[in-house]
Amino acid sequence: MTEKRIHYGATFAVLAVAALAFSLLQSMIIPAIPELEHALHTSATGATWLLTAYLLSAAIATPILGRVGDMAGKEKMLVMVLVTLSLGTLLSAVATSLPVMLLGRAIQGTGGAVFPLAFGIIRDEFPRAKVSTGIGIMSAILGIGVGGGIVLAGPIVGHLSYHWLFWIPLVMTLVATVATFIFVPESPVRAPGRINWLGAGFMSAWLVTGLLAVSEGPVWGWLNATVLALFAATMVLVALWVWSEVRSDSPVVDMTMMRIPAVWSTNLAALLFGFGMFAFFITVPQFVQTPSHEGYGFGASVTQSGLFLLPFAIAMLLVAPLTGRLAIAFGSKPLLIVGAVFSAASYGFLAVADSQPWNIYVAAGLLGVGIALGYASMANLIIEAVPANQTGVATGMNTNIRNIGAAMGSGIATSIIVSNLLPGGFPTAHGYTLAFVVSAASLVVAALAALTIPNRPHSPVVTSLSHPGLTAEAEVFVGAAAYTSEEAP
Repeated sequence: MTEKRIHYGATFAVLAVAALAFSLLQSMIIPAIPELEHALHTSATGATWLLTAYLLSAAIATPILGRVGDMAGKEKMLVMVLVTLSLGTLLSAVATSLPVMLLGRAIQGTGGAVFPLAFGIIRDEFPRAKVSTGIGIMSAILGIGVGGGIVLAGPIVGHLSYHWLFWIPLVMTLVATVATFIFVPESPVRAPGRINWLGAGFMSAWLVTGLLAVSEGPVWGWLNATVLALFAATMVLVALWVWSEVRSDSPVVDMTMMRIPAVWSTNLAALLFGFGMFAFFITVPQFVQTPSHEGYGFGASVTQSGLFLLPFAIAMLLVAPLTGRLAIAFGSKPLLIVGAVFSAASYGFLAVADSQPWNIYVAAGLLGVGIALGYASMANLIIEAVPANQTGVATGMNTNIRNIGAAMGSGIATSIIVSNLLPGGFPTAHGYTLAFVVSAASLVVAALAALTIPNRPHSPVVTSLSHPGLTAEAEVFVGAAAYTSEEAP
């Protein structure tokens, strides 16, 4: 007698809440960094470490915990990750000093494993016709949460306090933890083996040195001896990591898998998409907050600057539910190419037109469409290319590479705009234009990388996710109501 399993739509709803909580935590802190600098009695560099510590922790934990989930059970590991994420969020919520909040943020970073574990559960539990759509929306939730977090941060800090940047996601995380334990079934797919801890150590080391170099380069200077030493150490550690993984009979990351054309091309695109998205989130709020008497900018408040990014979140909400249907109709590769083109067009538009508020709104909307298409298609391309028992580690590395790209985007964009300052201490308009051009170029390269992905056949017939009368928001977050009543395998 077979075990009766919960409807996959309910499983999706639980996973969506967990993913949204993590993605909100990733971005809510960005507009609040000046407030945290004052509240925690630290410097701008110290406050920026609240983002860096989070990215470092996520970069280390995501692929390793994704691999453990493939081996020991995805549902079990997801519950453990959510418990850890809740503890880190609670610690940050009550923190009144920089060291305590840094510790909480580092613990929160382990929540990055939510995404590869969720992708694996979707692949194992959903009917085959629904996998593409489920993964597409789950991927888009990362961008929705990041954009929504930046929009919401200003009103939350202005009307409540910085503590509520963590209390609100904590409630969502606790709900997701309990619901995962009760409702999400344990996936039957396992990848037997053990963890190559030497390889995991080398991987963690090069991620730390590499992200430190990228994150601190704008502060210390790109030619600073410490930054150059960190980059050199990163190259050595990457070589040692590859050597360790190739020799291991149970690697954390299978180098054979990473050499698959669809995998490495998609990962390159992921790096550049991460770069493009976070460069936008770093540069645009600063641009619009600049007083207009400096010759550009609109003198926006923190809350108003978040509203300039609202079209990004709206575009994600509208496009995300369509990505599965589009992938089935046209394939994931064309979606990735189109997503890169839309994203590049966003920056290209800003490079030539940024004097009116509507210019920013249009650019944010274009980027939202591009990121929704790109993030959804990348996850599907990876999953189509690797064996089922490597879903967690493969999608974990893809998510991780996006995080590395995000750190690069924020670091390099900051370095460009602060390289030339006006007498009042604000960056020059030329610095922003140059940052927009560099970001546009990176996304053009992402489109070229997507063109190299081998074509795969796809089925043109599948039950659609969308239902007439449902809003995009309802389809993203309710999930279950949008699926048909097919039985999960």
